[in-house]
Amino acid sequence: MIDHLRQMAIFARVVDEGSFRAAAKDVGLAPSRISETVSELETYLGITLLYRTTRKITLTNEGRIFYARVVEMMRSAEAGLNELNALSLDPVGALRISIPAFLATGPLSTAVAVFAKRHPNVAFSVAYTDHPLDLIDGGFDMSIRVGWLEDSSMMSRKLANGQRVLVAGVDYAQGRKSPKRPSDLDDWDWIRYQQRSDTTEFISSTGKVEKATGNAQIEVDSIDAVYHLATQNMGVTILPSFLADRGIASGELIQLLPEWELSELGIYAVWPDKSRRESLTLLFVRFLAEEGLCHPEDGKMA
Repeated sequence: MIDHLRQMAIFARVVDEGSFRAAAKDVGLAPSRISETVSELETYLGITLLYRTTRKITLTNEGRIFYARVVEMMRSAEAGLNELNALSLDPVGALRISIPAFLATGPLSTAVAVFAKRHPNVAFSVAYTDHPLDLIDGGFDMSIRVGWLEDSSMMSRKLANGQRVLVAGVDYAQGRKSPKRPSDLDDWDWIRYQQRSDTTEFISSTGKVEKATGNAQIEVDSIDAVYHLATQNMGVTILPSFLADRGIASGELIQLLPEWELSELGIYAVWPDKSRRESLTLLFVRFLAEEGLCHPEDGKMA
């Protein structure tokens, strides 16, 4: 039975990693040995678990059913291990997570580093992307999502509110009449971030809502590129506060319309209801919520 449990664990790793080669690298065995192990399991069960081609592997119907059972078994086993690890204050395991690329140089990445230093036996695999990912198919234990959450079967916890700031390069702003209201920005050049709406909504101190839609000569899919182009005086844009503060402190950027607020964005941790690394995932989520994201002086996400 012990041999079959090992075969089942390797089978699940192949599915999670998407190939025999990737699974072999993860567990430290030769790809040929990984393939043989899965074949031995199929022979024992008398069914085909995986369709194999030269380019990818795909679960059979029987394989999907069996994989779900194997994942449940491994989740229970790992939860037990993590509970014992928690008692010893020395968690062990691996977490595969995704973080929006525009937060790559922000407090979330710092939080990962702090957590990893605090728990040296926890290994991270982090995917930075602003494009939607499927947690289950991608083999992720947790994902950070920004904005409004859609209804789903996933578990979630709000971590912080993301602050946004309207900025422009100092030289660019000084060459134009200082705006008094959002509509004054309609004839300004905008640096457009592809994942953001063309129209920006502002709220005044009295609660009045006003929108601005400017022309964009440059559109990019990287917030770091947006920041750089703003410092090159290419126009007005909206940045996460941690980037805006950096540019303002260096004297390259200036905040515009400080008396008008931009809506906050919720920062959420999302994970499968039956995560294979449930206790470890919850430990990391708790860390992010309680101390991993916020400045102690203001309680806000930078």
